[in-house]
Amino acid sequence: MRDGVDEILKQWQRERPDVDTGPMGVIGRLSRVTRLIENRLRESFAQQGLQPHEFDILATLRRAGAPYQLTAGQLMQASMVTSGAITNRIDRLVSKGWVERETDPDNRRSVNIRLSDSGREKVDAALAQHLATEASLLTSLSTTEQIQLTRLLRTLSIDLGDRPLGES
Repeated sequence: MRDGVDEILKQWQRERPDVDTGPMGVIGRLSRVTRLIENRLRESFAQQGLQPHEFDILATLRRAGAPYQLTAGQLMQASMVTSGAITNRIDRLVSKGWVERETDPDNRRSVNIRLSDSGREKVDAALAQHLATEASLLTSLSTTEQIQLTRLLRTLSIDLGDRPLGES
């Protein structure tokens, strides 16, 4: 079986047999797989009445544990977006009633973003479908292959500088 990257590599091999296109095969496939996965996840979230970035914020707050709140700065770090983008996203979630802004009683300059009860219900319902969608995206890989791929991608991710928040 062949994919779109095979055709690109074949063309380069024909035009430039002197270059090693092996890395292009890996990176090209990672890029294409990422786009295909993002499209499927976007469709799945839309069925739940969510945008992917909305799920990201709601899920980040839910994972934080009770009382399901973080500062806007913490959400910005977790989402890896600009302060303007996080403010706009929070504004939309507030307007939908899924999160609430609260001034930190210990630091009046800091604002906490708290998951509302309806936001928690929304993200909990969406999580089940999200996990089912992710599982369906991996059905062509055996459990062993999924474990191998996870290990390989973690190694690459760490080598490229990905670390848990708070670690350098």
